[in-house]
Amino acid sequence: MTALPIAGPADVRRAVLRLIRADGRTFATLLAVNSLSACTGLAGPWLLGRIIDEVRAGSGTGAVDRLALVIVAGALVQLLLARYARYIGFRFGERILAGVREQFVDRALALPASVVERAGAGDLTARGTGDVTSIASSLRDVGPTMFVSAVQCLFLFGAVFVIDPVLGGIGLLGLIGIRYALRWYLRRARDAYLAEGATNSEVAGILAATAAGARTVEAFGLQEQRLAASGDAIEESRRKRFATLALRSVFFPAVEISYLVPVTGVLVVGALLHAHGAVSVGAVAAAALYLRQVAEPLDQILMYFEQLQSSSASFARIEGLAAAPRASSAASPVPDGDLIEVSGVRYAYDDGAGPEVLHGIDLTVRPGERLAVVGPSGAGKSTLSRLLAGIDAPVSGSVTVGGVPVCDLGPEQLRRHVVLVTQEHHVFLGTLRDNLLIAAPSATDPELLAALATVGADWATDLDSSPSLDGSQAQQLALARVVLADPHTLILDEATALLDPRTARHTERALVSVLAGRTVIAIAHRLHTAHDADRVAVMEGGRLTELGTHDALVAAGGAYAALWHSWHGDPTV
Repeated sequence: MTALPIAGPADVRRAVLRLIRADGRTFATLLAVNSLSACTGLAGPWLLGRIIDEVRAGSGTGAVDRLALVIVAGALVQLLLARYARYIGFRFGERILAGVREQFVDRALALPASVVERAGAGDLTARGTGDVTSIASSLRDVGPTMFVSAVQCLFLFGAVFVIDPVLGGIGLLGLIGIRYALRWYLRRARDAYLAEGATNSEVAGILAATAAGARTVEAFGLQEQRLAASGDAIEESRRKRFATLALRSVFFPAVEISYLVPVTGVLVVGALLHAHGAVSVGAVAAAALYLRQVAEPLDQILMYFEQLQSSSASFARIEGLAAAPRASSAASPVPDGDLIEVSGVRYAYDDGAGPEVLHGIDLTVRPGERLAVVGPSGAGKSTLSRLLAGIDAPVSGSVTVGGVPVCDLGPEQLRRHVVLVTQEHHVFLGTLRDNLLIAAPSATDPELLAALATVGADWATDLDSSPSLDGSQAQQLALARVVLADPHTLILDEATALLDPRTARHTERALVSVLAGRTVIAIAHRLHTAHDADRVAVMEGGRLTELGTHDALVAAGGAYAALWHSWHGDPTV
């Protein structure tokens, strides 16, 4: 299994800046309002220091009352500005999140099917659910809170330096422990959270595969095996989660201790400076209060920093889709006709690194021809169908339609020429009409019902229903989509395997009648399909060993004849 790419830190930073620039005006407003809120918050400690100095100077209660009223007014203004800043921040975060989600969907849909299959559904599912949720929380809650807190810290330290540069220096020096704790944490956090995300993908992949193959698991008694695999994946996920917890258990206690150092240092040094007449008691008190206030926004930043690391890892996984291979551009060459030619095709999995499964296949499929591809399991029939449908590209040789390589066609143009239907079908949430309109968005209800009738789906009478379909009904729904898509070449890779023989034969014949004049390539074990075809191609061990009509191949007495007699239970074979 080949995991989808993960973006590097530089790519993540560029992506974040790109999102911010997309809504730059709101970000500028957010910055301005937060700055005003932070400036207003500076008034309280400074005025309290003034009150102390006024009392020491013998001023009356009137001066104290006036300063106290100003403190109250400043607190109310700061409250209003802070609430408005958070409102802007949340809206800004939601808009950015919408952009992230839309970009993720666009990139996911642009992934070639082969890339998704190699990576596994679990990886893409985990990125689209858990990682997007983590980013959502950060953009909606963590991001605005940390931004507000950062602005507050900046202005609070600035205020201490204005009161007295020496006290400001002592305050900064006192926080040096946080710097080292943060460096230690950052060196380890990204890799730890990426590893945790990878194990989450593994758990999701195993659970998805087990649920999808529940009937197979039950039929072959694989429950214990699947439980063991799930348990191993969950245990690995637990270990990775505990690794990130261990980082937090060291980081946060170190930070809590560091909060006390600058306040204590300012009080001690401030007392010495006051003894020498360098600063007033009120100035020392104001500086200590400012540094005590720094603890709250700084605590918010550091408390959320752990979640930000997790979100950064999630963002790296989401942004990693940008580096994944993409399907060919829609602006692809236009095929000249419908002739399909397979020339010297060789194919090996794992991007050619695995063992070769197709060995020099040469095949020409004429427009309108019905070709059946038969052979034992593992002969390479399904692999050939994927190459014909443009899902995979050959390691060497070529597969062309109208003289254009199939893998070079854009998704929209490819599906107008070639459609692959396999045993695996997906029924989307929604009505029967919604599921059918995927293939033909402009189709009318009579056309939808006609397509269902064509494939023998007599059970489908209400397009507004959201039925729970069994395997054979899901296959008929998929075939009805094909009828609506109306491609010139249809590849059926065991597409009727879940239908009973009578229904399958009826459905295949109905499709052939509907697709008269179009090319039909059927990959099948049921040899009645081959009997009805114009030509039969026999594959063995990744090679095309026989090609001809049904009657000619039976008369030749080769591999196909043996399959045909065996299928009919001929005791002479």
